[in-house]
Amino acid sequence: MPDQQNNDSSFKLTPLSEIGEFGLIDRLTSGIRLYHKETIKGVGDDAAVIDVGDKVILLSTDLLVEGVHFDMMYTPLRHLGYKSAVVNISDIAAMNGIPKQLTVSVAASSRFSLEALEELYEGIKLACDRYKVDLVGGDTSSGNKGLMISVTILGEAKKDEVIYRSGARPNDLLCVSGDLGSAYMGLLLLEREKAVFKANPNMQPELDGFDYQVGRQLKPEARTDIRETLEKLGVKPTSMIDISDGLASESLHLCKQSGTGCRIFEEKIPINPQTRELAMEFKLIPSVAALSGGEDYELLFTIDQKDYEKIKDAEDITIIGHMTDASEGKAMVTPDNKQVELTAQGWDSMKIEKTGSF
Repeated sequence: MPDQQNNDSSFKLTPLSEIGEFGLIDRLTSGIRLYHKETIKGVGDDAAVIDVGDKVILLSTDLLVEGVHFDMMYTPLRHLGYKSAVVNISDIAAMNGIPKQLTVSVAASSRFSLEALEELYEGIKLACDRYKVDLVGGDTSSGNKGLMISVTILGEAKKDEVIYRSGARPNDLLCVSGDLGSAYMGLLLLEREKAVFKANPNMQPELDGFDYQVGRQLKPEARTDIRETLEKLGVKPTSMIDISDGLASESLHLCKQSGTGCRIFEEKIPINPQTRELAMEFKLIPSVAALSGGEDYELLFTIDQKDYEKIKDAEDITIIGHMTDASEGKAMVTPDNKQVELTAQGWDSMKIEKTGSF
């Protein structure tokens, strides 16, 4: 049945680019009712949480669309398959869970051969082997244009071990795993070489020496190891999220869900030295790459201040700030002690008038 349009001349349709991906999610999911007591958590976190007795099932899904989330000019199909699985595995890690099973659905146009899709699935299977996840099903379809990949993942956790975005409290310490900004700088490198190639197809890409940055973009890893690290330290985060859209955006998610503010100290943000130099070469402030770049798939989490001594010397974990009362706002503190308001300027597919997911 065709869509009914309001005949009132004053009625204005809202472009998706005007509200962005997160605004769209808020609009589409407002007023959703949950009918089953087994559904502990629905929309609003890295994964849904479903009660199955002595433990919970974690459920998440992601859609990757050619031309929006990946560019076939510089993305090997095997890497794409690997990444499509990893970004979902990361969602389970962000809930402090263990990834278990996933399904994959693919829609491909006629320009993709059997061998091409086999290469894509080789990457998916490599990720499943790496993270001990079972590939248990999916669907395939023809498409009119390009390639779309939808992955749904199941994980599990004990009820008292699940970490939500909503548990942070004022004075909790804000921590992050790994380093940030490298995936974004890898993307800028790939886009630069793509532009050079389009201008002169005889030019060879100049990516030597930047394996780390390019790898972080094309073949990220999920931080499933952080769960074990924190368990050994005797630390349970009060909130957690994975960094897919940039440090600023994810920090704001934690603040919104927890009803807090935050302070991030710019000089504490962990940035790879080569990534820092590369950002300067691109005339970009290194912290901007970390705050707004996205696709690092590190974990951002909060802990109680009493756990400071346990975590302060932990390998590959950095304390970058703390949570505050909501009335104090959300800000980054520069080295000269100026406060800059945090804004969500990370990856937002809706802002470029494409489709997104939740």
